[in-house]
Amino acid sequence: MTVKKALIKVWNVLDCPCGKRLKPVLPEIIYKLKEFKEIQIERDVEEKLFKISASTIDRILSEYKRMNKPKGKTYTKPGSLLKSQIPIRTFSEWDESIPGYLEIDLVGHEGGDLRGEFIQTLAAVDICTGWIEIDALRNKAQRWVFESIDEIKKRLPFKLFGIDSDNGAEFINHQLHRYCVENNITFTRSRKYRKNDNCYVEQKNYSVVRKYVGYFRYDREVELITLKRLYESLRLYINFFQSCNETNLKRKNWK
Repeated sequence: MTVKKALIKVWNVLDCPCGKRLKPVLPEIIYKLKEFKEIQIERDVEEKLFKISASTIDRILSEYKRMNKPKGKTYTKPGSLLKSQIPIRTFSEWDESIPGYLEIDLVGHEGGDLRGEFIQTLAAVDICTGWIEIDALRNKAQRWVFESIDEIKKRLPFKLFGIDSDNGAEFINHQLHRYCVENNITFTRSRKYRKNDNCYVEQKNYSVVRKYVGYFRYDREVELITLKRLYESLRLYINFFQSCNETNLKRKNWK
C-alpha cells in the first residue's frame, strides 16, 4: 500500500479531518488499525506517515476534498439595534488562551428556496479548545436564538466568558445584550462582510453542520425534532471522538 492510499484510508476512518487535526493522531490510529487488521502497510510507508507534515497531508488529499463540495447561501440581514453598545471584536480584548469565548452563527436549511420559514442550526465554537455546541431552531426569530444560547451556556463544560456574532438582527438585539450584561458575558460582533472574523465557527458550519445535515430544505416539526435528536449525539461524537488542532491545546493555562 502506498503512502497516498494509506493516508486516504486513515482520513476516511477518522471522518475526513484537515491536516492539522489528522497529523497528531496518525501514529495512534495507524497502530489501532493494524492491531485490528483493518490496514496492512509496509514499514517504510508507516515511517513516512509518521513524519508527514500537515501541509503535505492537505496537499495529497486536496483532489478528494474538491470532488463534492457544494455551496451554501447566506441570508444574514444587518441588525441596527445596539450597534453602538456592542463593540466590534478585537483580539486584544479577549483572553483566548482559556476556554469560554465562543463564536456563534446560524446555518439555514432552506434547500435553495428562501420562501417561508425553515429550520436553522445555531453553532457555537469555543476558540481555545474547538469545543462545539449545536442546536436546531424552528426559525431565526430572536426568541429561539436566545433560548438556544441559554441552553448551550448550561451544557458547556466550562464557564461562558464571551460570545462573538455577526451583525444579524437575530443576535444584535436588546434581549441578548441584556442577558450578557446580567451574566457578565462579553458580547462583541464581527465587522460587516468579513467572514474571516468568525473563521472558527464558519469552518465548523461546513465540517460539522453541512457535512452531516447537508443542503436540503427542512421546515417541518418532525424534521426539527429529528435534528435536535441528531445534534444531541453529534456534539458528543465531535467533541470527544474527533481530534482537534493541537496548537490550541498547548496555549497557556490549558493542557
